[in-house]
Amino acid sequence: MEPRLQTQYKTVILPALAKTLGRKNVMSLPKLEKIVVNMGVGKAADDKKYLEEALDVLTQITGQKPVVTQARKSIANFKLRVGMNVGCMVTLRGARMYEFMDRLISIVLPRVRDFRGLNPRSFDSNGNYNLGMSEFLVFPELNPDKYATAQGMNVTFVTNVSSSDEAREMLRAFGLPFKAMDEKRA
Repeated sequence: MEPRLQTQYKTVILPALAKTLGRKNVMSLPKLEKIVVNMGVGKAADDKKYLEEALDVLTQITGQKPVVTQARKSIANFKLRVGMNVGCMVTLRGARMYEFMDRLISIVLPRVRDFRGLNPRSFDSNGNYNLGMSEFLVFPELNPDKYATAQGMNVTFVTNVSSSDEAREMLRAFGLPFKAMDEKRA
């Protein structure tokens, strides 16, 4: 069965984007290609249990086995050597991507403490949006009593367009709650 958000993208969001962007060709419209969920575990250099905990968390959150990421450089101040395990990541595509995004928008973001909307300027030069979360315990599938430390994570929405305005329009149509652009920083 097709996820709810994927059906909504095909039936509602694509025609609305075609109208607002003034395009008739569906293939030229913005599309979400993948979602990458990344957890950097700095404490993994000292104790391997932190990395195992992060792997378990990402497996429960995404429903997919994470890949362990390794250090590419040696940094003496952080006691880091090339090839040391320093984090984990999951790349979501297709149905799992839409399911994760649906849960993120409808369940997880409203549970974040003092949430006032997402920063609309967190786009890179390629039209990809980065969302940082300070702790993973806002996901309802996790038992907070099981985890000793609260770990942060980064969620990247990778799009097929290079314009951040078009990508922002698409993500807003999906339901990501962006702050108003004219709001001043507090």
